[in-house]
Amino acid sequence: MSEETKEEQVSETEVPEVAEVAAGGAAVAEQTSPYKGFFGALDKFFGITKAKSNYKTEIFAGLTTFMAMVYILIVNPSIFAYNGIPNLSFDAMYIATSLGAIVGTLLMAFLAKMPLAQASGMGVNAFVVFNLVGGGLTYPNAMVFTLLDGVIFIILTATGLRKYIFTAIPDEVKKAITVGLGLFIAFIGLQNASVVVNNDSTLVSLVSFNVLLSNFVTFSNGTVGAMLPAVVAILGVIAIAVLSHYKVKGAILWGILGSAVLYYAFAGLGCLIPGEHIVTVGNVSLPYDEYVATLGAVPVTASHFYTNGEACKQIFANINFSNPFAAFGAWGKESAGKVFYEGFNFDTYLGIEGNNVGTLIVLLITSALSLCMLDMFDTLGTLYGACEKGGLLDKEGNPLNMNRCMLSDAIATTCGAIAGTSTVTTFVESSAGVAAGGKTGFTALVTGLLFLVAMFLSPLAKLVPSAATATALIWVGVLMMSSVTKIEWTNPAKALPAFLTVAVMSFGYEISYGIGIGIISSVIVNVCIGKVKSISVVTWIIAAFFLATFILTH
Repeated sequence: MSEETKEEQVSETEVPEVAEVAAGGAAVAEQTSPYKGFFGALDKFFGITKAKSNYKTEIFAGLTTFMAMVYILIVNPSIFAYNGIPNLSFDAMYIATSLGAIVGTLLMAFLAKMPLAQASGMGVNAFVVFNLVGGGLTYPNAMVFTLLDGVIFIILTATGLRKYIFTAIPDEVKKAITVGLGLFIAFIGLQNASVVVNNDSTLVSLVSFNVLLSNFVTFSNGTVGAMLPAVVAILGVIAIAVLSHYKVKGAILWGILGSAVLYYAFAGLGCLIPGEHIVTVGNVSLPYDEYVATLGAVPVTASHFYTNGEACKQIFANINFSNPFAAFGAWGKESAGKVFYEGFNFDTYLGIEGNNVGTLIVLLITSALSLCMLDMFDTLGTLYGACEKGGLLDKEGNPLNMNRCMLSDAIATTCGAIAGTSTVTTFVESSAGVAAGGKTGFTALVTGLLFLVAMFLSPLAKLVPSAATATALIWVGVLMMSSVTKIEWTNPAKALPAFLTVAVMSFGYEISYGIGIGIISSVIVNVCIGKVKSISVVTWIIAAFFLATFILTH
């Protein structure tokens, strides 16, 4: 970092009129905006010119972030609607998820003025569906827990307690967060593109690229599998690397869009290859035509498996343009405001044998606090990781405007609970937009407006395949790995907590728990080597809480 870029640091408690940031998080010299009128005022508000950025770069960054995280509009509704929650449809959750993303991201744009985006967090949504609703609560009950999460988060942020919590995180754990996030997000991308697939023996394994044993395109029960998405994602990441080498602006976005085109091009070519449509009913598996000819109409419960040409036809056949406005009606009926007029009725939970008011209170306290800590530490980890790579840290190594960022997150969570979606958190995929050059809140504004448009175009959101968005996730993982060199690997007392943080975050699929394991191990190691005085009171409290969370709720 040059001396010029170190001249003036932005206070965390101040939200500058402009995003006065450049490489290393330092303020840059006053510059005259090249824009006049409305665009000049917008430039001044967000500080685009002062951040040595421009509208084109910010728009590209906003588009990139949106493309990298738009999958949440499909994934989150699927988790809620397709896992046995009664009277809750995909359409209703699509609108609820969209509203959470819109509110959260626009708060990041106007309140925090940072190039970050928010939406219903992955992992937390599974906790709500499988742990809370699966544990006997109703969907509206779960929204009460989410609302409490947001309120607690607001209190911690408004009172300044959040700052003490973050500064209490050991330095080696902070440094490991970026690396862990990189592996975490890359792992998500590799899974979404089917590069990494399930294996009953080893949990995960590499998809087969053997053209003699695997079909290039397969399609079963609505899910594309085998080699097609994996090949597309790998070629897309290579394309991003090449474009980045030549310093092409918006390389990540072009990689996503190019991968989407390639995906459908490969599928189109696959249509030229003969294939089969196999129907399975019970123990009977026959080609579709043969089944109809011998057994009559195919039951709706039948499983379908397509290969080669038939598979690619199904890819295109699943593109539909149903009326998107019907989703708003479903949302108003099934999700909007449920937290208030049905959420506080716990009769369903209390009706389960062994449950009483005491168990409900314990569940309420532990689950609400767990949701809050999951939210806060996921956000802290994401803020640190994304901001570190974008030069958006202050001289103490903390994200700029962190207080406003955390407040935006907390407010968005409360609004999301009212809309009917799980905890809204800052998305690690924001790193894609930051890597594409986003420096100001205008990036978040673009992303938020795109979420607003997407809310009305739900059928179109399904057109960008996960294999295409996976390219951005994998590439961001590549970028974030560089921080591994900042960890003191030769110091065992620092190396172990850092390693455990990275390992649990990436292999355990839990950002916040990775941080928790890192903190607990740091405390234990320092106690064992006689450095008890170096552990702050807040660090002790955080470690104790995480230990209790692991023992009682995880």
